[in-house]
Amino acid sequence: MSDSAPLAAVPSPAVAATRWVAVGSVLALIALGLAWELWLAPLRPGGSWLVLKVLPLCIPLAGLLRRRMYTYRWLSLMVWIYFTEGVVRAWSDSGLSARLAVIEIILCLVLFAACAMHVRVRLKTASP
Repeated sequence: MSDSAPLAAVPSPAVAATRWVAVGSVLALIALGLAWELWLAPLRPGGSWLVLKVLPLCIPLAGLLRRRMYTYRWLSLMVWIYFTEGVVRAWSDSGLSARLAVIEIILCLVLFAACAMHVRVRLKTASP
């Protein structure tokens, strides 16, 4: 047996790039959520239970790393919940919290675009 992977198992550069952008965006959203709700601008001094909002973002990481198409599809829908939270908090909060909400909005848009492009590229390469 050879140590090299079969040609079909090697992802195209576009698939690999969109996967890493998606993984990076999810990790950045997790880090932002933790820092936001624990230290930077929590709803209550000392942190808040709203930090638990990052837990659902941990679920898709394994599927993203394994390039599971289903994960990219449902994550592209789930990300709109975080986008909506960002829009509401950017509109209603002030100061640092509003700026963090804008960062959340940008990360959500990047994540959605990466997921959509990943699915699109994979479907295009899979069709005859």
